[in-house]
Amino acid sequence: MTKARTPRERKAQRPDVELPALGPVGMLRWAWRQLTKMSTALVLLLLLAIAAVPGSLFPQRVQDPDEVAGYIRANPTLGPWLDRLQLFDVYSSYWFSAIYLLLFISLVGCVIPRAVQHFKAWRSKPPRTPQRISRLPQYRKVMLGGRDGAAGPTPTEAVEQAAAALKKRGYRVQPQDLGSAAPSVAAERGMIKEVGNILFHVALLAVLISVAIGSLFGYKGQKIVVEGESFVNTLVDYDSFNPGTNFNPDSLNPFSVQLTSFEATFNRDTSDPEHYGQPTDFNADLTVREGPGEQPQDVHLAVNKPLNVDGTKVYLVGNGYAPVVRVKDGEGKVAYEGPVVTVPSDSVYTSSLTLKVPDAQPDQLGFAGLLLPTAVSQEGQIPKSVDPALNNPALLLSSFSGDLGLDSGQPQNVYVLDTQHLTELNSLSSGNGPLLLDGQHRTAQLPGGKGSVEFLDVKRYVGLDIHSDPGRIPAFISFLVAFAGLIMSLFIARRRAWVRATETEDANGARCTVLEYGLLARGEDHRLGAEAEKLTGLWTSLWEDRGVREYHLNSSDKA
Repeated sequence: MTKARTPRERKAQRPDVELPALGPVGMLRWAWRQLTKMSTALVLLLLLAIAAVPGSLFPQRVQDPDEVAGYIRANPTLGPWLDRLQLFDVYSSYWFSAIYLLLFISLVGCVIPRAVQHFKAWRSKPPRTPQRISRLPQYRKVMLGGRDGAAGPTPTEAVEQAAAALKKRGYRVQPQDLGSAAPSVAAERGMIKEVGNILFHVALLAVLISVAIGSLFGYKGQKIVVEGESFVNTLVDYDSFNPGTNFNPDSLNPFSVQLTSFEATFNRDTSDPEHYGQPTDFNADLTVREGPGEQPQDVHLAVNKPLNVDGTKVYLVGNGYAPVVRVKDGEGKVAYEGPVVTVPSDSVYTSSLTLKVPDAQPDQLGFAGLLLPTAVSQEGQIPKSVDPALNNPALLLSSFSGDLGLDSGQPQNVYVLDTQHLTELNSLSSGNGPLLLDGQHRTAQLPGGKGSVEFLDVKRYVGLDIHSDPGRIPAFISFLVAFAGLIMSLFIARRRAWVRATETEDANGARCTVLEYGLLARGEDHRLGAEAEKLTGLWTSLWEDRGVREYHLNSSDKA
């Protein structure tokens, strides 16, 4: 006799269920669905933000190749590995581009199917009236009867008038079963809510495209312009230039600017000694030509008021003093004459000066020192500046002779003088002392017959920041569209309403019509009850001239 098996034993003997293999097409379909999820797009957006962090931690080759080369030399072990990982070319690296491209594909895969689906839903009719309206979250009932025994509206009349009223409130309506014993109307509104959601995502795509256009074809550059001098928008005229990845030099706007004058306003309120002498305003007067042969235009440039030349913006970002000096070499020839840009170091515009004179003979000359706008001297002390205005300008210089190293091929900082291979002529530590040039002593001779230096004048200079971003305006427009789409998706409610009318008799046996209606929200809608109350008031006012025999609410606040 065979022993009966227990359910556990029978289950254990069943063969394991084998899942079918997806195959290449199935794997591709699964990968596409995972990539086009909104959660995946959010993760990729976060990864893109994280991937951009190394661009601010390490020097970038597109901005300053010399600094990158110096970093690699200073870090011979770590530097080459960072270069292999493209951390010096973050924004054009394969891994940053891959994340950017995947984010773009993910958003496209999210938006297009949703847009197609919503287009179909927009064209479709509202769903049919449910059999049990009373189960809807918001449900009301109105009994309509005539005054003084007069007959009330028929169910068809009540439904037609309800449909007209709903249409005025922005619902798209679909009457159903007109002429039957229980005619109804289905209504829906708020379809534009999903339009706002789609607009938001499309605008986000446009922002990504605009940023990519700006980083590929835009550029940034800096230029220092001294009073009376000009800047032409060409590559050779920039002090520093940061091009986009696919920048074309032929795309530079052929404009030019000349600095006519610059004025700095300082605080002269003696009742506020703490802020006395601090700058309060900067203004530059420029002469602009938008192209060769164009008429010059006088333009006023101020802080936060950039100049816009065909999409290229010129910002005023800095200023300072440029003393005009004349240097004669040991043979008595003028080896240099012109303004020297200085770098302010404090609130009274004490400015560091570096001048290299490679054309001097028989030895090259170098100078380093300070410009003091308002110099004050006390016996036994080094002169210092006490005010940023040019009340008593003076130069305090150390001089050197020898080989400046400019012919070695190695790039040098124009604001730093390398004295390693130079012979000191004048300085604070030498017996000759520093050179002091002011209003009374304009010229000083260099020791050993090396030449002379003459203090001629002081001019102002401005620092200009030139930006060209072809994706700036599209990005701004896309931002406005995204903001509008977000507002639409947040504050527009998508609702459905159904109204059904049936005929009955009141307590006196008179014919009347019962109008029942319910509302349903798509998603969270805390204003659905208020909408039901508005519809109730609408019905009451709509049939006021016909008379409302009985009026009550049922199930007005279901979860």
